[in-house]
Order: sequence, then structure tokens, then C-alpha cells
Amino acid sequence: MVGFRVKDASLTEKGSLSIDWASRHMPVLKSIQGKFSVEKPLQGLHLAACLHVTKETAVLVETLESAGAEVALCGSNPLSTQDNVATALAAGGTHVYAWRGQTGEEYYHCIEDVLGFEPDITLDDGADLITTLHTEKTELLPRVIGGTEETTTGVLRLRAMAAEGALRYPLIAVNDAKSKNLFDNPVGTGQSALDGLIRATNILVAGKEVVVVGYGQVGSGIAERARGLGAKVTVVEVDPFKALKATMYGFKVTSLEKASTYGDIFITATGNVNVIRAKHIEMMKDNAILANAGHFDVEVCKPDLERLSVSQRRLNPCIEEYRMKNGSRLHLLGEGRLVNLACAEGHPSEVMDLSFSIQALSVEFLAENRGRLPVEVIDVPASVDEVVTRLKLEAMGVELEELTAEQREYLKSWRLGTA
Repeated sequence: MVGFRVKDASLTEKGSLSIDWASRHMPVLKSIQGKFSVEKPLQGLHLAACLHVTKETAVLVETLESAGAEVALCGSNPLSTQDNVATALAAGGTHVYAWRGQTGEEYYHCIEDVLGFEPDITLDDGADLITTLHTEKTELLPRVIGGTEETTTGVLRLRAMAAEGALRYPLIAVNDAKSKNLFDNPVGTGQSALDGLIRATNILVAGKEVVVVGYGQVGSGIAERARGLGAKVTVVEVDPFKALKATMYGFKVTSLEKASTYGDIFITATGNVNVIRAKHIEMMKDNAILANAGHFDVEVCKPDLERLSVSQRRLNPCIEEYRMKNGSRLHLLGEGRLVNLACAEGHPSEVMDLSFSIQALSVEFLAENRGRLPVEVIDVPASVDEVVTRLKLEAMGVELEELTAEQREYLKSWRLGTA
């Protein structure tokens, strides 16, 4: 097989500098890399990874390779690959098949290239590699020890597979780690989604009516950071508990139909399909901006946008303008794909330091427990979650308080009550 397929070999030096910058801000993963370099816990294993090809992912790949693994990597989104990073990884000997601006056919061809290395362990972000393996490359399944899944959408797909009895090997839901839910999803996506919006448009967020559709781990972070930039934030939710939380946190909560009439900026974060569709699009005002922070480009219904528009034009690489029949102009960012990666560089390195450290140690856990894990979607081991969290706090210079012996004993007792 061809060892790699990337866009521009002249970008190697630029990519190496980007990777070096990221590694300086990922101290936990670098410490794991040092440990792996000595212990070689993945020696001889083949790893197939379908991840956003960013400078942070490159540090993860280097960490896994330092553990003795052979890694084959493809992108998990046609617009999220950083071409300089892909080229630098290829120059370093990684089997990488990724470039920005892939067609759907090219995207899945690259997944097949990666699976051609007959993986022992898979790493996925969105579950496209895992589902391809389960539907089109089933002859490879007996070799697979297990896998990891990075994002909410992917975990939802895997749980659906497990419910149908279709899952064939153990998968660790990295996305559901306690530390990741507290840090990566709200803080990382909260900042990077707004970063993508601002890079694409250079629009002033302060004073704007920002409508966040979905108030889960991702949407709550976006809403909080949009408010921090001075926006007037409306939350749209279907879950009464999340709606109540948003209300108690001071956000206006209403239906998307009502919010469509006044929103300046709409950001979807639901993981669902056709969230913004024809009846909403028809009510939006001139110059409204549509962005998506969910994994797939299905939350803003692009077929409805195209059907209801009379003309389209690309204003810059990240903004497509749709002129509607009533004369209003709507602007879709990043083709409706992940705005933080299609229009910016994704999460800050400090955020991915935690998430990818969980990935690395989860892969080690799979290798160490080969043949002993249930064939289902399983949680990140609590020991992994806690050790990464403690290492991250230590790297940030945070010191924890410690319970006294008396306090530990008190918490275990039921006899002491009101004095």
C-alpha cells in the first residue's frame, strides 16, 4: 500500500513547527509519551485512527508511536485536516491519508486505506471508521482488540449498534469521561466554536442575538462564552431538565420557531438532524449567520437552504451566502460542518492535552486487558480519568486540599449527628 496521501509536501517544516508549538502546551500527554517510550506497552500493535488531523492529534500519534505502535491515520471530517500537520506526520513516517477539502468519496477511501493496515485497536471521532469496519470490512473484525470513541455523536452511534447487537468488539467511550465532560466539551468547544465564528466573519459578538440550539455539554459552554463576549443569548432545548438549567443560569429559553424571527447568529449543538430547517429559514432576518458545532453537517438542513434560495455565492473560504426569495441573505459557515475546525483550529492544545491523555491511557488499557473486556460500550476506567485529572491540575500549578484522618473517619460514620 501507499504509505501516505497528503496534499502538499512543501508544508512539512510549517507542520513541524505547529506540532512543536502544540507539544509545549500538552504537558500531561508529553509525560505519558516519556513513560511509553520506556515501557513500550503497544509494541507491535497496529492502530487505525480516524481523528481530526490537527497539531494536537499529531502529538497523540507521536505518543502512541513512542509506545511501539504502528499508526495509520485519516481525517474524521473533510474540512478539519490541517494540511501542514498531515504532511509533517507523513514525513516522520506515519501512515496518514488526509487533506482538507475532501469529497465524500475521497473521505471514505481514506478510511479504507487506514483499515488496510489491519488494526488491532481503533481510535475514532464520530464512528465512521468503526461503522465502516462493521459493515464493509468485517473480515478484519476478529483481529480487533478494542477501540476508543472521542465524541458525543460517535458514542450515540455506538450505543445504537450495541442495542441492536451489531457491536463486535469493546469500545471505550472517551467522550463520557468525567474530566472530559467538565473540561473539553463545555470549555474547549465553547471557546473554539466562537473562535471559528469570529475568524470566519470578524463580526462583533457583543450586542448580538445569539441563539444556541442544544444545551448539553457543548451548547452550555457556547452559550456561556457567547454571553461572556456580550451577546444576548437564547437557548433552544427539547429536554425539560436542560431547559430548566438554562433558565436558572439566566438564559432566555424559547422555541426555535420564535427565536428564528430575531436571531443574528445561530449555533447548533444537538447531534441531531435537520434542526434548522425550512420553517425556520423562512423567518430569519437579513444577514443572519448559521453555524454548527455538532459532529456532522446535518444540523442545518442544507437542502432546504438551497431550495429556498434564488442564488448562492462564496464570500470567503468559510462563508457561503444564500440569497432568499424575499431578498434576505443568510450565511452558512464552513459548509455546515464543525465550525471550530472548519473555520479555525479546533480546541486549544491545553484542552486536548487532557482528552488525548485519556485516549492514550485508554488504548494502553485495551492492550493490557485484551480478551477480558465485554463486547459493549464501556466507561473510561476511573483510575485513568482520575490520574489524568490530577496530572492536569499539577501541570496547571493547582494544589489540592487533603482530608484529615478525622475527616475521612467522619465521612464513613453514621453515628455522629446534630450536637
